[in-house]
Amino acid sequence: MAKNKALAARVALEDVAPNRRQGGAIRALLTPASVGATSGFLGHLELAPGEFVAEHYHPFSDKFLYVTEGSAVVRVNGEEVPLESDQALLITRGQRNRIENRGAGVLIAVFQIAPLAPRPELGHVDTEPVPHPGCVPPRVGG
Repeated sequence: MAKNKALAARVALEDVAPNRRQGGAIRALLTPASVGATSGFLGHLELAPGEFVAEHYHPFSDKFLYVTEGSAVVRVNGEEVPLESDQALLITRGQRNRIENRGAGVLIAVFQIAPLAPRPELGHVDTEPVPHPGCVPPRVGG
């Protein structure tokens, strides 16, 4: 008998533990592992003042970043791009990027990574030391 596929899948922010390996609090919300996503994944990012997400790139994927609260400075291949609340940025595959909170308040952003890499371990490449190397990377793949 064929398994029924859900028409929609919901994940609450509070149900996903933050991952701090790259800096800040990153939550991979809608992923192949959590909801069976097949074309990419959606996440939530929170950075306190002075925090950053270490520089990295996605060799197979574009990053869509939308700031919902606060402000960010995103370095893309070394060039600074300021982002304010209600602004979005597309970072195309292969571009090094680092997200910084230089403001006085919290930075909250939503991001999507798409399409998926052929295998989860190929989807992310660090280009500077991460703040918390002892933390396991977030589980995205199925």
